Amino acid sequence: MQPTHILLLIAAYFGVLILISYFTGKNADNDAFFKANRQSPWYVVAFGMIGASLSGVTFISVPGWIEASQFSYMQVVFGYILGYTIIGTVLLPLYYKLNLTSIYTYLEERFGNYSYKTGASFFLLSRVVGASFRLFLVANVLQAILFDALGVPFWVTVIITILLIWLYTFKSGIKTIVWTDTLQTLFMLIAVGVAIYYVSDDLGITGSNLLGHVLDSDLSKMFFFEDFKSANYFWKQFFSGAFIAIVMTGLDQDMMQKNLTCRSLKDAQKNMFWFTIVLTIVNFIFLGLGLLLTQYASQNGIDAHKDQLFPVIATQSGLGFGIAVFFVLGLIAAAYSSADSALTSLTTSFSIDILDIEKKYSAQEQIKTRKKIHVLFSFILVLVIIAFKYIIKDESVIAKLFVFAGYTYGPLLGLYAFGLFTKLNVRDNLVPVIAIVSPILSYIISDNSATWFGFEFGFFILILNGLLTFLGLILIRRK
Repeated sequence: MQPTHILLLIAAYFGVLILISYFTGKNADNDAFFKANRQSPWYVVAFGMIGASLSGVTFISVPGWIEASQFSYMQVVFGYILGYTIIGTVLLPLYYKLNLTSIYTYLEERFGNYSYKTGASFFLLSRVVGASFRLFLVANVLQAILFDALGVPFWVTVIITILLIWLYTFKSGIKTIVWTDTLQTLFMLIAVGVAIYYVSDDLGITGSNLLGHVLDSDLSKMFFFEDFKSANYFWKQFFSGAFIAIVMTGLDQDMMQKNLTCRSLKDAQKNMFWFTIVLTIVNFIFLGLGLLLTQYASQNGIDAHKDQLFPVIATQSGLGFGIAVFFVLGLIAAAYSSADSALTSLTTSFSIDILDIEKKYSAQEQIKTRKKIHVLFSFILVLVIIAFKYIIKDESVIAKLFVFAGYTYGPLLGLYAFGLFTKLNVRDNLVPVIAIVSPILSYIISDNSATWFGFEFGFFILILNGLLTFLGLILIRRK
């Protein structure tokens, strides 16, 4: 695939997104930017959330996991089902009852201002790093398949990547994203289907035998009950998946902001129910693709592993122009469907939670301030992504993302669990101390757990961190 073809593809793709932005951005105000005027159809939100949940990280990293981890990731996915059930039955009713724009406003009502600012600050940190991880992965791939050939340096690639997001989100934010995410999810799923078709056809696997071939392979082992000390032990990954879903969706302004654009609680719950079913199936399909790609690489002597497996086979293996085109489309769609909403949610949280613009500014000042913050976070993402170029080396990006999430979302998990399941009050001014100490203690315990206990925490670090935060809040309770 020639660089010219890729450039034309990207230009056409973003032309469509900007067109959507034009139609959804007419007469847009802050209510449209933050809540889409609470008029989003639930089925559109549900379908779009699939792409936002999977992201470019899943698109690239999950297929590359098969060689080392088989289908063990499905244990995490099954945990997601439990987590999303809790979101739909506990968190969504709470958010709609309080009529929230930012979900962290709950912490102010429950504990006080320090807790509120702490929760919002941990989200901002988590989302900046998480979005940067996702965009870094995509920028790396675009650099390899396009910009290196054009002599464009990595930092310019990153700026272009962020600028394109800003162009179609700056006017109406979440109102545009609800619709662009739907289109991007569609492109991503088509890309996966096309890749499975091309690879399975080359391997001589017919459509009717495809599922049987995947399930019969040694690489498709899904459940691991043998060693409870191992990081891929079933119950460890299952409960980690449940808590990952709760914090990275239910306690995440980015994901919940989409749910809160639905017309009613009932619509939001329908959205969550169907989203859970489809997401589980789609994750299995991604793993199936990874199995086929791993087998294809082995049979054809292709030395590509982890995050390089899918990109190399799609663009350099000689499978054809079609798979390369849809790979590029799917990659861009998967990446931008999570990154665009991340930029919007960062703008929302900082505007409402940190600056209190709804309380302190007039309507016109709110719009001006929001636009400045939107630019500010675009700049921050550029800086963080460029910094990652010199930090991330060879470990799969998705593993780093989830491990980091365990440290940054853990305090949020502890705060919300304490607020929802106890009636105790805390000394609000000490909450930031607990939220900082808990991740530090979690890291020390996790780093030494193999030596001390012969036990690997893996994704389980999120639960440990949340538990330490919960216990810390008990220590600072008001008597």
